[in-house]
Parts: sequence; C-alpha cells; structure tokens
Amino acid sequence: MPTGREEIWRFTPVKQFRPLLSEGTTKAVVEWAVRAPEQVTVTELPGDVMRGLAEIPQDRLSAIAAANDTHPSRRIDIPAEAELDAPVDIDLTGTGVEESAFQNVVVAIGAFARATIVVRYKGSANLGENWTFRIGDGAEVTIVFLHEWADDAVHGAQIAFELGRDTTVRTAQATFGGKAVRISQAASYQGPGADLNQLGVYFADAGQHIEHRLFVDHNAPRTNSRVDFRGCLQGQDAHSVWIGDVLIRPVAEGIDTYESNKNLVLTEGCRADAVPNLEIQTGNIRGAGHSASTGRFDAEQLFYLQSRGIEEEEARRLVVHGFFTDIVRRIGVEEISTELMHLIEDELRETLGAKTELPEN
Repeated sequence: MPTGREEIWRFTPVKQFRPLLSEGTTKAVVEWAVRAPEQVTVTELPGDVMRGLAEIPQDRLSAIAAANDTHPSRRIDIPAEAELDAPVDIDLTGTGVEESAFQNVVVAIGAFARATIVVRYKGSANLGENWTFRIGDGAEVTIVFLHEWADDAVHGAQIAFELGRDTTVRTAQATFGGKAVRISQAASYQGPGADLNQLGVYFADAGQHIEHRLFVDHNAPRTNSRVDFRGCLQGQDAHSVWIGDVLIRPVAEGIDTYESNKNLVLTEGCRADAVPNLEIQTGNIRGAGHSASTGRFDAEQLFYLQSRGIEEEEARRLVVHGFFTDIVRRIGVEEISTELMHLIEDELRETLGAKTELPEN
C-alpha cells in the first residue's frame, strides 16, 4: 500500500485512490456500449486467460485491477489490412461509487490496418483498469480517451501501447471530469520505423486532481515520438500532474523524440506539477528534448486583443481557446475536436461567464 512518499506516488492524493488500492473482491461494473464496423470482434475472456495476454502491471493500482476482474475481460480484434470506415466507439458509464469496479482490456490491431478508436467515460464510478494495445506492423491508428466523469468519480488506469515496425500511431487523452483521475501510459517499440504522437488536453477545477504519467521506451532504432500535453486550471485546490519519462536505450540509434507540457493557470489557489525526464544511453541519435511551463495569461496577448476593442473577459476566452486549438485539431477526429472545444467553453463559463458576441472588426 503506497504511503505517498514513494516517487511514483508523491504527487498523488493516495487517500482519494484508496478504494482502488485495497485488496478484496467486489461485484461492481461499469456499463459497456460498443459501436463498431462489422470487421471488429469483441470477445469476453476469463480473467486467467486475460492475465496471460495483458501488459504486466506496473504499480499497485494496476496489479489490483488485474487481480480483481469483476467486469468480464474483453479482447477487441481489428483484422490485418482492415480499413475501418467508422470509428470503434466504446462508451463506459459508471453507475455509482458504493463499490469499486475493475476491468482489463486487450486491443489487437492487425498489420497494415487503418482504424480509429474512441473510448468515452461518463457517470459515477470508482474504476481501476488496464488497457493493452498491440499494434501490428505498418498499421495507422488513432486512439482517443475522453473523460467526462461526474464530480464524484475516481479513476485509475494503466495503458500500454506496443508499436510494430513502421506503424503510425496517434493517441489522445482528454480529461475534463472526475474527482481524481490518474492515467499511466507507456509505449514501447517492437521494431524500427515506428512513429508515435501522444497528445493530451485537460481542465482541472476546484478540488479536482488530474494526473497523467507517460513513459516512452525507445527500445528500437529509427523510431520517433512526440508528446504534447496542455492543461488549464481554475478554482481553489485544482491540481494537475504531468510526468513525462523518455528512455533511449543503447540499441535505439537514429531516434528522434521531444516531450512538452504547458499549463495555464486561470485563478488563484491552483497547483500544476510538471516533471519531464530524459535518459539517453546512446549518442547516435537525431534529436531529443523536453520542456515544461506553467504560467498565467500572457499580458501582451490580452493587451493586443483589448486594443482591438475586445472586452477583457472575451479576450481571456480567446487566449484559452488559442492555447488549446492547435492540439485539439491535431487529434484528427473532427467530431472529437468539436466536442472538446464545446467542453472547454463549458469550463470557461465558470470563471468568465456566458460567452458574448465579438465585434465584427
């Protein structure tokens, strides 16, 4: 049981996650609804079979989820060379926080497949889960997780991405709800030539804890990775955590990587922790770097907008939209991008009020 003094737990409010860290069997579940093209198959598997397929748990939360699979374990298969004409939409809805729910999911994507997967979370739940994505050679995949939990939800997840040779993978985490959310995701390479782009947007409100922990293991040569997470915070005790770890192994020659985190603080009483880490074990690389920043509104941007006749509240709104717009568009799923911009506008009403009409010029 973590105490909060361990390195991997020192930014986490352990007491809030205790329902997901305690041993014991529960019968709680989250409701599943899957909409997918006919090429996609979803199979329920016994827990012991799933443990042989899933990624090894990396902390106590993921180990508890693996051992207490109250929900039927699921394997989702997308066949090789499939070109899906619609996203695989997975809606997960919590029905209460009286008991904790746990689940394990493996997604196998065949070689040279083209697919988009969207996972949405809603409702109230204490949910601990593990996801494993195995992506075949040459596949092109976009994977989006959208968190719209109710205010009392506690969610902890381990997400593993295994990239085959010459794959192109884009992932996105969008976190806008929940009392406490902790997402740990790791990526590794099964061959050279793979390209990984990991995006994230989040909005922490008063008393809310949002934590994203990323690990990119460059264990193959001529691989690429880009990590870009951006978040806003507003309200007393709003807390965000971003940990970005990149390991470049001796075998990973010719790789290129960069990770970035930016935080925009809208009100007093917020806290943003950002820790980028980069370990390089070979000098024969094309590039490697990282950055992290936390700040308030840019005074020059606000002055420019107000000098054009835009009221201060609307100018602040435009700055926030501009802060998020680039990364939201890069997700590449139009309906998700539109949905995220509406969620951002909903969050801004709390501090800036209802949107006003802009001047024509």
